[in-house]
Amino acid sequence: MAEFVAAVDQGTTSTRCMIFDHDGAEVGRHQLEHEQILPKAGWVEHNPVEIWERTASVIMSALNKTKLSATDLAALGITNQRETALVWNKRTGRPCHNAIVWQDTRTDRIASALDRDGRGDVIRRHVPLRESVVGDLEFVYGAVVENERTTTGHFLAAARIGENGLITGYQVAFDPELSLLPDA
Repeated sequence: MAEFVAAVDQGTTSTRCMIFDHDGAEVGRHQLEHEQILPKAGWVEHNPVEIWERTASVIMSALNKTKLSATDLAALGITNQRETALVWNKRTGRPCHNAIVWQDTRTDRIASALDRDGRGDVIRRHVPLRESVVGDLEFVYGAVVENERTTTGHFLAAARIGENGLITGYQVAFDPELSLLPDA
């Protein structure tokens, strides 16, 4: 019978897995940092493949250190960088670009423009996020368009999609009022 719970914390600078017993006591952990990619002043990116590989590695290492296997786990909880944006190829599942991290400032002008033309109020009314997440998605979408991959891109504002502007936080349905991207 599975008597342990694992928690994965995929954060801005590292990924960690912690394993707890039935009483809530920590029995094992493993953590790995990942590269902060800073292509220009104010720009912050992460390699999504590196994050995926580090996540798998910390889980396996934590299990190995505790001499447990996946079948010993009753549950796995995950938390991550909720406002980091990523686009991937829907056919291959591979990322089209590095993830744009929540700290990135390259889309501040887009967020300001959304606010000036009234769309900032619409976004704030529907979802609890910073407006630049929408700009992050538009920036990454633009990179996909420039690479002629518009039909292969999928969007994910990491973690809670509703919190990051693609669906409302109040209903599980895409919200046309929040759609700021061209139709595919």
